[in-house]
Amino acid sequence: MSSGKLENKSFMEELRSFDKGGFFELGHPLLNRVAESFIKAAGIGAIQAVSREAYFTAFEGNAGENSSSSVGATEIPGAKKHRFPDLRGETNRKSLEAMVKNTGKESLQWGLAAGVYSGLTYGLKEARGAHDWKNSAVAGALTGVALALTSDDTTHEQVVHCAITGAAISTAANLLSGIF
Repeated sequence: MSSGKLENKSFMEELRSFDKGGFFELGHPLLNRVAESFIKAAGIGAIQAVSREAYFTAFEGNAGENSSSSVGATEIPGAKKHRFPDLRGETNRKSLEAMVKNTGKESLQWGLAAGVYSGLTYGLKEARGAHDWKNSAVAGALTGVALALTSDDTTHEQVVHCAITGAAISTAANLLSGIF
């Protein structure tokens, strides 16, 4: 029997330990912060994209079984069957390739948003010497613009809408962080 003691950490302790050390040491706190935010959010984006597709696949499977009988069959008008357009390919290989491609794209979008926002808030804090709602508004607006530009067929109105939304959400989060 070993004399070493096993250390049991709670999930929250594990999450807090990331703030102390982190995944990367790239030589500058800004680079470390952007890289860590990108990686964490990209992983969340991938999980979200795959779980959403699994939900839609299961929902279509149940709807297909119910549609043979007239009782209980419900159709949601205007609802998209699949977020990933090529997922119902001719072969399983084509479907898998489409899912990997679309999951990768969504992961990059999530990572981009987190990296841009994190880098901007850090840079603005260093430049201005304060972290306040103004930094949050600017970082949120620029992150919203970056996200809007990653979508297909972006219009000027979408860019402005995403900038305003990003600024509003970020500012609200900053102002509410002192309350909770």
